[in-house]
Amino acid sequence: MPINDILKIFIPSTVAFFVGIALTPILTHYLYKYKVWKKVAGKKAMDGTDTPIFNSLHKDKEVGTPKMGGIIIWASVLITIAIIWAIAKLFPTEAMQKLNFLSRNQTWLPLFTLVAGSLIGLIDDFLDVRGTGGHVAGGLSLKKRLFVVFLIGCVGAWWFYSKLEVSQVAIPFDGMINLGWFFIPFFILVTLAVYASGVIDGLDGLAGGVFASAFFAYSVIALSQSQINLAAFCAVVVGGILAFLWFNIPPARFYMSETGTMGLTITLAVVAFLTDVHGEGRGVLTLPIIAFPLFVTLLSNVIQITSKKFRNGKKVFLVAPIHHHFEAIGWPAYKITMRYWVISAIFAIIGVVVSLIGK
Repeated sequence: MPINDILKIFIPSTVAFFVGIALTPILTHYLYKYKVWKKVAGKKAMDGTDTPIFNSLHKDKEVGTPKMGGIIIWASVLITIAIIWAIAKLFPTEAMQKLNFLSRNQTWLPLFTLVAGSLIGLIDDFLDVRGTGGHVAGGLSLKKRLFVVFLIGCVGAWWFYSKLEVSQVAIPFDGMINLGWFFIPFFILVTLAVYASGVIDGLDGLAGGVFASAFFAYSVIALSQSQINLAAFCAVVVGGILAFLWFNIPPARFYMSETGTMGLTITLAVVAFLTDVHGEGRGVLTLPIIAFPLFVTLLSNVIQITSKKFRNGKKVFLVAPIHHHFEAIGWPAYKITMRYWVISAIFAIIGVVVSLIGK
């Protein structure tokens, strides 16, 4: 593999990490100066019911720790892309042109979803923290957030179906299935499902480690497909996440919150599709493996809601998602986080192997 391709991936990723480290003191000053945190601890379950166990576990954590930490991630990505693009324009040498990874067919769409999702998430976070007088504004409702994700999913589905002429999904160790125009609702459904798994952001450092493993896995897959620009983009996202994690190790300086999870989840879904038929790989159906903790998180919520609905309020878990169940039965938060990181790394490796040998 050409050394220039390796450098194109690792140099921007490293730049993104140090950009994030440099941004954090500025963001931290703002977040703490203006007390950008919830005024009253607690939240509602996805079905709208109260969560007394969760609220008792986190009553002292949610108040006093700022939200919006996800700004570090997407701002690092944007600044890194801008820096490399500007240098390539000012100094159009062959080396700098090679380092520029912003391209229409590989990175425009994931960049769009990252920015769009992150900005909508930022609005949600702002509404969530501006509550006064003992009341919490609560941010955008779940229905509104799902509608926004649906709209972004529609744009992505249209791009793949019309611009990239993709209507198939690859099956590991088999051929492809042609969905025709059903590809559009399938794309939207996958995007909504991955977004719903973003509730994994509930413990210090948990979500960051899981997302870093997933994006790194897709960087490897994209590299194997010679989608070097996409591989570089995923690596830059990893760099931004690692900068965030540096300050999110318990006790967290700030929470990732919606401005981080919305952009990352939607973008992860898009990257999975870009490494599928478009990249002559198996990126979509390996997503539940690569992002296994996200899949389990979503599944635990679905099981809990279904059980409460059809079993007269009876629950399967003490509290959902499942990482809060482990917390409720006495596992220390740091132990849950570290074990999730280990599981994330292992399943990311398995997913990469399946994707590579399953062609």
